[in-house]
Amino acid sequence: MKRTLTHSMSWLHTWSGLVFGWLLFAIFLTGTLAVFDKEIDTWLRPEIPAVEVSQVDAARVALGWFALHHPHAEAWNIALPTERSPGLGVSAGEQRRGGGLQLDPRSGERIEARDTAGGLFFFRFHFTLDLPRDIGIWLVGLAAMAMLALLVSGIVIHKKFFKEFFTFRPGKGQRSWLDAHNAAGVLVLPFHLMITYTGLVIFYLIYMPAALDALFDGNREAAFGRGPQGGEQHQGRRPQGQGDGTGHEVVARAELADLGPLLEEATRVLGPVAGLSIRNPGRADARIEVRPVLGNRIELTKGQSMLFDGVTGKVLRMPSESRPAPLTQRVMAGLHFAQFGGYPMRWLYFVCGLVSSAMIATGLVLFTVKRSRRPDAEGALAAAFYRVAEPVNVAVVAGLTLACIGLFWANRLLPVELAQRGHWETRVFFAIWALSLGHAWLRPSLVAWREQLGLAALLCLGLPLASAMTLEVPWAERTRLLLELTACGCGLLLAWTALKVHRKTGQPVATRAARKLAEVN
Repeated sequence: MKRTLTHSMSWLHTWSGLVFGWLLFAIFLTGTLAVFDKEIDTWLRPEIPAVEVSQVDAARVALGWFALHHPHAEAWNIALPTERSPGLGVSAGEQRRGGGLQLDPRSGERIEARDTAGGLFFFRFHFTLDLPRDIGIWLVGLAAMAMLALLVSGIVIHKKFFKEFFTFRPGKGQRSWLDAHNAAGVLVLPFHLMITYTGLVIFYLIYMPAALDALFDGNREAAFGRGPQGGEQHQGRRPQGQGDGTGHEVVARAELADLGPLLEEATRVLGPVAGLSIRNPGRADARIEVRPVLGNRIELTKGQSMLFDGVTGKVLRMPSESRPAPLTQRVMAGLHFAQFGGYPMRWLYFVCGLVSSAMIATGLVLFTVKRSRRPDAEGALAAAFYRVAEPVNVAVVAGLTLACIGLFWANRLLPVELAQRGHWETRVFFAIWALSLGHAWLRPSLVAWREQLGLAALLCLGLPLASAMTLEVPWAERTRLLLELTACGCGLLLAWTALKVHRKTGQPVATRAARKLAEVN
């Protein structure tokens, strides 16, 4: 019975790993990059200066700009400079995020920042695969379920995996790939389990909406205990105005409260502040809503805010406390997003994400290496499938890596004034990925691995050169410099891998008889 279970788990692990491994590698690699999505945004938009300015001063600069350009707008929205995002963003009207303008937080002058896909592209690709949102979320959820099955079956197969973790035999072909796969799997096994399960929990209402429909009639706000966003109706009536003779109420004009004490109080309650929205500015019924930085604590409290009276500065609404069930889900989401813990936590997630990607990549390679020795043993159809799997492996692992770094190069080389520039960056990304598949199909597998990994290494190592060629002051900001140094580190790792493959291609293929003869002698 034990042997049967092991064989069943081995079959499940092998074929689920191949079918879903291609998806999982793309999900894990882009998710690893998305850990530093804000820093990637900073690098991709070099026109935005990174200056030392307080949020209060930046907010006052934004107010001055609004008073000059949009004095009668119904709402002013301000994205304040933070530790990870140095820019000062402004927009008028109902649009809080996206589509706004960037200002110099010191002078208030408009900054013409280039249009870019940004780090948000990797973040969205991570959970939608750049497909329509619902389709992508369901595909990623299916892959996550397969990942859980792969982890459990892998533990069952390798019962002595802690012992195998300390066993690595280089230069042994299939055995070496298996050792590398086992080591990467065991090294961060808790991370694999946590990141996969919490990824499913984030969208649990999409995957399992029955409870929400039965208990709350599909009302998501009621399920999470969120009250009306107005909030101030419990604090008294809004200021009443006088008629203008046409049936419309005219609200008295009033000066906006000083933002300094409001931001200080919001920071005390919410933690680091990300931005604020001012409704009805310059009127007696003005309201100021302050939003915290997403995930400044382990509970991912997306949508929480504080509401102030825009004239008196009185607190009208405090952030609500989460009920036990929503709190559990938000903590799970917080564990997945890794927005807490600062840069040490992000670096930990980044390294673990790279190890997870390596585990998936070595598993995919192991599948083809194992079957390349007996391609016709399972029939002509299976042999044809294995021949297709090899170039797909190259395109998914090496090609996707090449496409990711290619997007960074596209950001530097495409004309800044190009219309829909962000879309062109993503087109370059997918074009490189498609070309990598064609290249892998036409070239011998080991040669394709070597050439694509080598090119990816070259582009990573040359990324500082791309900045030096296109920017007047390429390394004036620390975040951009650290990103390029990280790219160089990844480039060295890719170059080492390509060198290993190159040595492999230079060795003659020994026959089984020759190896046995060598062992006898």
